[in-house]
Amino acid sequence: MAARTEQEERADVSAPPVRGGGRRHPVAAVVSVFGELLITAGVLLGLFVAYSLWWTNVLADREAGKQGDTVRDHWADGRGPGELDTKDGIGFLHVPAMENGEVLVKKGTDTETLNNGIAGYYTDPVKSALPADEKGNFTLAAHRDGHGARFHNIDKVKKGDAIVFETKDTWYIYKVYAELPETSKYNVDVIAPVPKESGVKKPGRYITLTTCTPVYTSKYRYIVWGELVRTEKVDQDRTKPAELR
Repeated sequence: MAARTEQEERADVSAPPVRGGGRRHPVAAVVSVFGELLITAGVLLGLFVAYSLWWTNVLADREAGKQGDTVRDHWADGRGPGELDTKDGIGFLHVPAMENGEVLVKKGTDTETLNNGIAGYYTDPVKSALPADEKGNFTLAAHRDGHGARFHNIDKVKKGDAIVFETKDTWYIYKVYAELPETSKYNVDVIAPVPKESGVKKPGRYITLTTCTPVYTSKYRYIVWGELVRTEKVDQDRTKPAELR
């Protein structure tokens, strides 16, 4: 091999390094690590959102389905204290405008209960009436997003729409007469026995649906009020009332 000239050796020493070789500048290294952390955080956040808004719905739907089947099995076997079975559920809420199918209703509005993809009736701060009571306000709560999101489409419910509650023996048919798109989460007057904020002034047989708003937050509450217009006895075939056909 021919000896290299002094000029050639000097050229090699002054030549720039190949890309990717050598040490990176400390600032560049920090920026790179920070960028990777942001990407990882973004992936984790995306997974959390998917879990909160999709997978919790899947789990809640399964659980609500099992609990609902239990109630109907008890009814078919003639079990349960008449119209009510407060241990497993008192019946099913049907709101066609929400397009949410039937919703099992149980006692209580605690998070553990509502997370099972059902609706609960209030026991506090104002005790709910029950549909069979001669007077009072049947007050319900359910999630608007995640965990079944049973009241997700509550904003589609308008004045004149039907709300139907199904028990073992009776269909209770209510008609929506007022809505309140936003109010404080601390406003308990909306679930009072006579909900005067809805425009009524005397005792009657009312139903109130409550949930969080805006969607994906719990800052305020969305309210829908209805009043009982009639009842129908459940026949042997459990024929649905006209509002649900």
